[in-house]
Amino acid sequence: MGDSAKRMLIKNAEALALLEPERPYLKRGYLMIANGIITEIGSGTPPETDTDVEIDATGKLVLPGFVNAHHHLCQTLTRAYPPVMDAPLFDWLRRLYPLWAKLDEEAVYLSALVGMAELLLSGCTTTTDHHYIFTSNLNHPIDIQIEAAKEIGMRFQPCRGSMSLGEKEGGLPPKSVVQSEEEILRDSERLIERYHDPSFGAMVRISLAPCSPFSVSGELMRETANLARRHGVRLHTHLAETVDEEKFCEERFGLRPLDYLEKFGWLADDVWIAHGIYLREEEIARLAKAGVAVAHCPSSNARLGSGIAPIVALREQGVPIGLGVDGSASNDSSNMLLEIRQALYLQRAIHGPTALKVQDVLEMATAGGARCLGREDVGKLKVGQVADIAIFDLEELNYAGTGDPLGALVLCAPTTAETLIIGGRIVVQDHQIQTIDVEKVKHKHREKAREIMRMR
Repeated sequence: MGDSAKRMLIKNAEALALLEPERPYLKRGYLMIANGIITEIGSGTPPETDTDVEIDATGKLVLPGFVNAHHHLCQTLTRAYPPVMDAPLFDWLRRLYPLWAKLDEEAVYLSALVGMAELLLSGCTTTTDHHYIFTSNLNHPIDIQIEAAKEIGMRFQPCRGSMSLGEKEGGLPPKSVVQSEEEILRDSERLIERYHDPSFGAMVRISLAPCSPFSVSGELMRETANLARRHGVRLHTHLAETVDEEKFCEERFGLRPLDYLEKFGWLADDVWIAHGIYLREEEIARLAKAGVAVAHCPSSNARLGSGIAPIVALREQGVPIGLGVDGSASNDSSNMLLEIRQALYLQRAIHGPTALKVQDVLEMATAGGARCLGREDVGKLKVGQVADIAIFDLEELNYAGTGDPLGALVLCAPTTAETLIIGGRIVVQDHQIQTIDVEKVKHKHREKAREIMRMR
């Protein structure tokens, strides 16, 4: 389907998930959309009205589209790379940096389409990306990703990543993938001025994201924050992901990672961090007081053996929590349903079966992700919100014999979304992406991945 339908009706839903504590879902619900905005939600028979599109959701679960709060799309080209399948983060990075240094414009474009296609099929309507690989052959990868997002029809909030601290300066990345601070700040401002749209329902917004304490200088952290605040855009970085990072910060700066963040003005409510595993009790309280959000990446953290984030403690203190699939070379997928399930199970494995409820992790994947990205227009089924909606067929084999519709989605084996709507536009129908030729993109992506993994 092309442009957004002016008037759309979704009716007869088995369950219409509102994700509110007092009303997790409506039975036999309906939802009205006009010009890409939700205008009415109810149960029973919808009122008679003229519509351009009607969707019969009999036997289906209708809920807000998921919001992915952390990703590295380019890594879809280096999944299951044999030398790093059993490596911890720092070794994993050192072995992959040389491959990523070979990325070209086609690689960025194809990897963005593949990663976004995976996300769409898992029910995700909004994603961010943290791209920090810039080389002499790859000057404007964020622009390419934005074009890919427009083509596939996904709501996109890319982070302009950066690395300025190379191996000779005591950092982790090689010289081939670092830039000067002047270059980084100049391009960051260019992207904001060209693409950032602060308006309600914007399809593209920009955030700024120095990669990590072990790959940028403190001065770049400070200047990036100043630039972001002059333009009203959000800030993002990796933090407290591994014991190695903690050791690096203490040895190099004499500070723990969170203290380092605070030193350069990053302990504020316009910031969200990825991971947040190694946080002490008083540090969690400081995050909560400052309003810093956390993108929890359970599959990546488990895959790399990094640890398990203290999600129960973070939630108890009121820290906003979203979910991120993280890079597809550490996950190795871009599937939000898998991430939701993993988030639930890891916390229950530590704290018991009541540590998190099904509804809790779904809230992280929707409204929680929206809070990370600083968005108030997505993440909920609510009158006045943009119509970003995922529909799953509860009559599929994987859900046979289930009782609770939300429980079925989270606890049973993941399937693909039957229908996905973004801003009133149908981008997935009958489990098929409508906006790109997936087979063609997949073939080209496979060839590019083989080419890159031969470049060692």
